Amino acid sequence: MIVIIYKNLVFFCILLFFYGCVANLPREEWSSHNTTLSSERKNTSTEIHISSNGEKLDSIKHTGSHKTLREKNQRLLDSAIDFYQTSNECWEQGDIESALDALDKSYSLILEVGQEADQDILQQKEDLRFTIAKRIMEVYASRFNVVNGYQNAIPMVMNKHVQAALNSFRGREKEFFIDSYVRSGRFRPAVVKALREEGLPEELSWLPLIESGFKVRALSRARALGLWQFIASTGYKFGLERNAWIDERMDPEKSTRAAIAYLKELHSIFGDWSTAIAAYNCGEGNVLKVIRKQKISYLDNFWDLFDRLPYETASYVPRFIAVLHIMSDPGEYGFILPPVDEEIEVEEVTIDKQVHLEKIAENIGISYKELQDLNPELRKNVTPPDPYSLKVPEGKVETLLAKLNGIPIWVPPVPPYVVHRVRRGESLSVIASKYRTSVRSIMAMNGLRKSSYIRQGWRLKIPTGRKTSYHRIRPPIRSTKLKGNLWEYVVKKGDSLWKIANEFGTTTKAIRSLNHLRTTRLTIGQVLLIPKSTSKVY
Repeated sequence: MIVIIYKNLVFFCILLFFYGCVANLPREEWSSHNTTLSSERKNTSTEIHISSNGEKLDSIKHTGSHKTLREKNQRLLDSAIDFYQTSNECWEQGDIESALDALDKSYSLILEVGQEADQDILQQKEDLRFTIAKRIMEVYASRFNVVNGYQNAIPMVMNKHVQAALNSFRGREKEFFIDSYVRSGRFRPAVVKALREEGLPEELSWLPLIESGFKVRALSRARALGLWQFIASTGYKFGLERNAWIDERMDPEKSTRAAIAYLKELHSIFGDWSTAIAAYNCGEGNVLKVIRKQKISYLDNFWDLFDRLPYETASYVPRFIAVLHIMSDPGEYGFILPPVDEEIEVEEVTIDKQVHLEKIAENIGISYKELQDLNPELRKNVTPPDPYSLKVPEGKVETLLAKLNGIPIWVPPVPPYVVHRVRRGESLSVIASKYRTSVRSIMAMNGLRKSSYIRQGWRLKIPTGRKTSYHRIRPPIRSTKLKGNLWEYVVKKGDSLWKIANEFGTTTKAIRSLNHLRTTRLTIGQVLLIPKSTSKVY
């Protein structure tokens, strides 16, 4: 098996070296190389049918003088794309040799685009060159994986970089390591099971220790979140939903499935786990850039890339390998590992209304924190408006279902203010009118001294009138009260002077006169004095 792997790696390295060199060959020499490659592949079990594209190439090479150089170069690139798409179809059908043959022809076409071409043509050429090189690595990695599989694929090397990581875990990071190890018991059994189902090495289950310390709410400086530290864009790519109510990057089960899918994709690109793990940390694009600059035999030894990778990534792989060494023999490295936390055992129940986790916890007899920990993906600790599968401890489903109808629907709190950005030509009176509040309220909330002075671009807090009132009136009253010959009435949402006057059996003119109102505009929470009338039933 080792001999087979070695032969595959040597062959692949030779191929990379070849593609790195031919870009500098004269056009005639490259054509002869390409002809030789194509003739060698004619004995394969499946032949690629590209006669139509071949005719297209001939027509390009013999284009008359009436064709401009730009048109010729664009047609070359278009034909290269056709060959690239043909290689995709062959690869999907399992015909690797024909896929490589089409990639050879695609590469030969882009080499015919000279450096005197327009800038946008040259950019297309470089993009296509990079895409072809990436696909060649994917094709060879897929052939490598079919032969050798994933078993025992993570090399347990020991070098100065791994030793430095071991020293760190035994020293200043020992408390972090122990705490993370203890937390791993809650999630790792499920991760190991998922890895086995996908045929991936079980050692990958220790990646969250390096990524997040097995904390489901861990947030990095790069805004990576969750057990597996997904950034939002990568999370979207692998099916992790994120909206105002949930962020599935913090869901241990769903993020584990996404991480496995990502790791499988990376391994299919790079062909070895050390490089795939590095790419998981910094992105496949960054690793491919380093490989492209190196040009030769990166698969022979991942450590050839080590000094060229970003510092965090360069230390990431040694730290992971150091963890594997410690877990293989804790005593040898000076660790006495404590018992781990118990695995989380949950049941799910579908909730079809918005309820707060605190209310649910009270009704099923568990702590609010425990229910939060079971559902970390809920961003506001409230179930979404759409049906949602809530996780509860085993044995609590029937209790919740029995009490669910009695749990009140959650109503979002109204903020005490909204933020308004001052636009050109606006005044405080204009803004106050727009938000149905008063100039004095805005001035009080923002500490303004002059109502005539605001500047474009200022961000002003505009009171909503629901929680905080800055009007110079008496405090809002929860109900209508009779004082002498007058009613005191608190204005509610939807009220108007006509509506209030009609309810109290009076006129809008009488209310305006009694309250010294210049306009008919009202503010929520405003207290009005209403003339007493015998027709009022309240």
